[in-house]
Amino acid sequence: MTITTVAGSTRTRKYHLALIGVAVLILLMSLVRVVTGANDITSSGTFGAALMLAVPIGLAGLGGLWAERAGVVNIGLEGMMVLGTWFAGWAGYQWGPMAALLAGLAAGALGGLIHAIATVTFGVDHIISGVAINLLGPGVTRFLSEVLYKEGSQAAEAGAGITTSPVMSSQPPRVSLPLFSSGPDWLGSLERTHWFLLSDLAGILRGLTYNVNLLVVLAVLLLPLTFFVLWRTSFGLRLRSAGENPWAAESLGVNVYLIKYVAVVISGAFAGLGGVFLVFVTTKYVEAQTNGRGFIGLAAMIFGNWRPGGLATGAALFGYADALQLRSAGAVTSFLLFGAILLLIYLGVRARAMLSPAKPAELTARGAREYTILAAVAAGAVVLIWLWLTVDKLPNEFVYITPHVLTLLVLLVASQRLRMPKADGVSYRRGEQH
Repeated sequence: MTITTVAGSTRTRKYHLALIGVAVLILLMSLVRVVTGANDITSSGTFGAALMLAVPIGLAGLGGLWAERAGVVNIGLEGMMVLGTWFAGWAGYQWGPMAALLAGLAAGALGGLIHAIATVTFGVDHIISGVAINLLGPGVTRFLSEVLYKEGSQAAEAGAGITTSPVMSSQPPRVSLPLFSSGPDWLGSLERTHWFLLSDLAGILRGLTYNVNLLVVLAVLLLPLTFFVLWRTSFGLRLRSAGENPWAAESLGVNVYLIKYVAVVISGAFAGLGGVFLVFVTTKYVEAQTNGRGFIGLAAMIFGNWRPGGLATGAALFGYADALQLRSAGAVTSFLLFGAILLLIYLGVRARAMLSPAKPAELTARGAREYTILAAVAAGAVVLIWLWLTVDKLPNEFVYITPHVLTLLVLLVASQRLRMPKADGVSYRRGEQH
């Protein structure tokens, strides 16, 4: 009873800390917006674009999470996304959005099945299998395009080419969430006042709730659903045990092969769903439209410590960085100040923890490393402040890369205590101890 109470108290404390962290971030963004005058930092346009850019990354990362929690490394997410985009575009122009959704899911799941057969049944190295799928996906889709979208075909007459499918027969459904964005646009009116904090909250809420693709709602719901299934059900416990110690799971009667197959097929389906989302945004398949999002999703999943909440944070940061550099060069310059403030806050928190007298032995053992980290963080903050003060307009190349560099810095700072599943990538054979 005491253990349950302590665990519940710990979860509640983490939840409260997360809410406080979000509130502090919004407050800092509002402060930076007022100081610099860069309204795009918290505009509804920026956050709407960030949501659209984060969803495919998050779906790919969610696919990686399912596979790696079961002990299978899946770097083939990019190839599975490519399969999802092509089949969604092919089915969408003939039968509409629902057919595109089902076809993309099935194509991604097929890619996951191929990966499972190679790694689980035949024991192929997980990295080699993933690379093969990343090569297979674009190759297969290009071949299918040349066969089905060739000149003179019905698809070509509908606007298809070797690198693109015809436009979907109907538009994917979009929604505006009740209360916030339906009816009178009072959030937009409040955003345009540019009041401190209030207009920022209005812009963020409007961007996240107004005229949202229905697939975005589905993707957001999949995050808590994944957490519930993997951490609150007996099936999830078996799946995670297969990723931690499959031989111990086997001794307790878990069918590890079946669990791994299910996890990797679901992983591929999620990656395929990310490809479907890209087709929904452009209303057609375009060659290379995944643009490396499968790899970025895998990075977001790792930085998120193989957990849905951390994955969502990583995907959101990548999406926001992309949206910011697309919206405004001035906002990117102002974002340098935001990054400097975050580094200074982190510097203060880490210095306070380091100088605490409660852990003298730990301080002695880790003193040199801690001082090095503090010095690096302080130097980074100084450089960012200097850039903000001296650079009026960044070169285009610098504008493009700056948000991504800052995002990586934030993710690296936040990912100091990563712990991957112990048997992740380990070749499993029934009855043989590793």
